[in-house]
Amino acid sequence: MNRQTAEKLRFFMGGMEGRIGSGDIFKVGAIFRSGLKNYSLTAPVKPGEKICFNFSGNTYALTFPEFTDFICGIVPDYDELLLVFSDEIKDNQFYCRDKDVTFRTAEPSVSGEGKTGASGKGPIGADQLHEVENAVTRASMSNRAYYIKPENPRAAEMLKAIGVMGPNGKIKNDKIRKFNQIDHFIELIDPMLRKICEARAASGKDKTVNIVDCACGKSYLSFALCYYIRFVLKSQCYVTGLDYNATVIEDSKQIANAVGYTNMKFVETDIGKYEPDREYDLLISLHACDTATDLALRFGIDHGVKAMVCVPCCHKEMNSQNYVIDGLEPVLKYGILKARIADSLTDGLRGLYLEGLGYDVSMVEYISPLDTPKNLMMRIVKTREPDIKAIENFGRICDNLGVRLSIAGKR
Repeated sequence: MNRQTAEKLRFFMGGMEGRIGSGDIFKVGAIFRSGLKNYSLTAPVKPGEKICFNFSGNTYALTFPEFTDFICGIVPDYDELLLVFSDEIKDNQFYCRDKDVTFRTAEPSVSGEGKTGASGKGPIGADQLHEVENAVTRASMSNRAYYIKPENPRAAEMLKAIGVMGPNGKIKNDKIRKFNQIDHFIELIDPMLRKICEARAASGKDKTVNIVDCACGKSYLSFALCYYIRFVLKSQCYVTGLDYNATVIEDSKQIANAVGYTNMKFVETDIGKYEPDREYDLLISLHACDTATDLALRFGIDHGVKAMVCVPCCHKEMNSQNYVIDGLEPVLKYGILKARIADSLTDGLRGLYLEGLGYDVSMVEYISPLDTPKNLMMRIVKTREPDIKAIENFGRICDNLGVRLSIAGKR
């Protein structure tokens, strides 16, 4: 594992340090894996006291900052790590393998026998450590109810085809984070999907829900949506994937053929040049770089798509125009802060512009910032007539900042 993994681990442990100081955390357990061998440590944790443990034949008594340095210092030497801090009601787990890093909370895996007293604040025993080892094997598969259930044969067929599930029917360790992201995407838009399917069914017209995936890349979400709408929501759908990358388009075509999804097509094209052959009910765009997010939203606006979901990626447009905010010049001299402010302003202005066109816009956190800071999801639904005042506010703010944004087209 690399330095970036160690930095994320240090960030996680910094959060745990405050919990330990308040007495919330009372146990810590860790499994390091190298090849087929596991190396473990377990210890009770008490506020103000050193953490005492044995590891790899040596005995340690470390303050929490020293313990943090120790764990972060050795993590690059191993292939996997599961670190578990236990409180009264849950485990706080940090799992990493290569560049794959996941944080989750779960039912205690290091509780049970070995507890002492009413509070259970005793040392973690060998039998509890076995549960931690099992958690490593499970990696970061959470206990929540999945929308895409891996045990379902049709779901498994799709997950194997896109490379998330292995031939053994288990989610691959290095794809667990990807699977969780795909499933959480479905969870966040499930109410929207159900309304779209109901509206199509009640329309008296073609009952097929039409979806376009702009900058589809490897098309994970396209295949997940196709499966979910067809086999969970029991509705007809047709999915079109657009991307200028010929390789990912060809790969997506092969996957669709492999699973027999004849209701999908993939087109090598620039988003702005594509002429649709149908009316779309839903547009999705995940991590389309820079202005590709705006091109996708513009595509939806120009072609009357009533529901859109996007997770913007890099935001270079505003920052590259050297925007200004009167009175904040001393703050904006810090390049990294100026870029981050530009990110938020860009998404805020996108939302304002879409509201001006009659869309309801909500913004939620899509995935953990430990995975990527680009974790904002915009859910966009057309509900009303355009609001000229909102459009004017958008234009006024852009003028004050000295920028032009691609979502507005030519102004």
